[in-house]
Amino acid sequence: MTSASDTSHHPSLGSGIAALHAKWGWIVALGVVYLIAGFVALGAMMIVAGVTEIIGAFQMKSWGKFLIWALLGVLYVIAGFLTFENPLFAAVLLTLFLGVSLIASGAVRLFLAFSMKRESPWIWVALSAVITLLLGLLIVARWPVNSVYILGLFLGIDLIMAGAGWISLGFSLKRRG
Repeated sequence: MTSASDTSHHPSLGSGIAALHAKWGWIVALGVVYLIAGFVALGAMMIVAGVTEIIGAFQMKSWGKFLIWALLGVLYVIAGFLTFENPLFAAVLLTLFLGVSLIASGAVRLFLAFSMKRESPWIWVALSAVITLLLGLLIVARWPVNSVYILGLFLGIDLIMAGAGWISLGFSLKRRG
């Protein structure tokens, strides 16, 4: 049988939460630091992706789509710098901007996929475009509620799918050469 005096020797979950309650300010500050660090990392990755897209535009001049690719890269770079300016406010604004950018990027990639020669792996570029377009639509449909968590998740998915599409295209072009 356990008496009340026996349980006082072992800290309970309730007393642990009570101790944390006294430190709530530090916990909130830690959360803010994590948010800022996450948005800075996200901004840096968007800038890297945008610069890479712009460099890719210069490499693909022969496609006649240089301006479209360069514009997509500039959009990513702008979004990255917006994140650095004010990371906390940027969460809501950047979520909407990301949703609209993904919709535009998906639409452009879809257009480019269907304008590619049928012998190339256009289907992978088209799949990447459809996924990007759907991600953009999901963001816009749930905005602003999803502003806290969606940026890193969806941007990561978008970059993975875009990367997979370009890797597939690159390997296909290598096999032909």
